[in-house]
This record gives sequence, structure tokens and C-alpha cells, in this order.
Amino acid sequence: MPRTRFILILAAALTACRPEASPVPESSPEPASRPVLLMLGDSLTAGYGVAADEAYPALLQARHPELEIRNAGVSGATSTGILENLDWNLTPEVKFVFLAIGANDGLRGLDLSETEKNIDAILAACARKNASAALAGMKIPPNYGTDYAARFAAMYPAAARRHGVPLMPFLLDGVAGIPAMNIEDGIHPNSEGHRRIADAAERFLKEVGWLR
Repeated sequence: MPRTRFILILAAALTACRPEASPVPESSPEPASRPVLLMLGDSLTAGYGVAADEAYPALLQARHPELEIRNAGVSGATSTGILENLDWNLTPEVKFVFLAIGANDGLRGLDLSETEKNIDAILAACARKNASAALAGMKIPPNYGTDYAARFAAMYPAAARRHGVPLMPFLLDGVAGIPAMNIEDGIHPNSEGHRRIADAAERFLKEVGWLR
């Protein structure tokens, strides 16, 4: 796919997934009998464009029944929205948090200092609540210039160092920009793309000791 076309599709597709409002929970989740792994993210985690059981969190759940894996991905969510809903999602039984956020911030050209603050706030909250956290890196095309894209990519290793958490370098490694790995919009992973993400995330989470 030509680079310019990929960039335009990327911005349009993720913006199209923007939610009208944050979901309002009806009740608190029941206490978990297994350790809980919370997956925080946007449409890439929610599984936009695929069946619920094809999204990478569901694939990991099927492979690892020893954990309860909660998919808290929200299509179109920015880091601000995810932070605003954190108290609802980060319940006492959550032991692990996999944080894959920021793509929509970058694709909308938001102030990255605010994105950094939001990532910091989420990781700090995990530490306060004794939940082990891991961070997934993201990359964006240079819609807003190469300096902006470089600063965006650099946020993730910097945040991981500040908070002493493991970093998965790029959530979409081997998926982004590959037509066979994405749905028709060329951006969101298809079922094969989610399998590839699940494989990579599984290797990473085994390395950090969360999965057997």
C-alpha cells in the first residue's frame, strides 16, 4: 500500500471509531476467583472489525484459563478517556494491567505532554493499587511531521523507564501496514492480525512472568 494512502486511511479509520460517550457501568464486577489481567486500550484491544472471540485478549484468555482476562478496550478512546474510566476498571482483584493506549491521541494530533501525563497517572495508579503493569508501545505515521511521530514513539520507553515497568516495543509489530493482517480499512487487525498480536503478547507476558 502506498505510504500516503496508508496515512490517510489510518487517520480516518481510527477517528471513525470515536465513541460518542464513555460507557456507563450498570454494576460492579463480581469478585474474581482467579488472578485478573486487565487489558486497557482502544479499538486495537477492543477488537473493532472482528468477532469478540477473535480479539487478541480473547485469544489469550482461551490459551490461559488460569487467569481471568478482562478486555477493557474502548473503540475510539483517547488516553484521557481511559484515565477517566480507570477507577471503574482497576478494581481490587486486578493483579496485572496491560496498557496499550495512545494511538488515537497521536492520530488526532493531541498534545503529547497530556498523553504522557495520562500514561504516568495510569501507571502510578496501578502501583498504588499493587497491580503489576506492563506497557505496549505504539507508533504513528508522520501525519503531523516526523518530529511529532518520533516524540510519540519515544513516550513509551521513557514512561516504562520512569515507572520501572516492562515494555512491549510495538503492539502492531508485523501487523501494521500489512494488508493481509488487517480488515478492509487497512488499519484495524483482522482475525489473523489479532492472532499475530496474541502470539507476540503471549511471548512477552511469559517473559515478564505473568503467563505460564
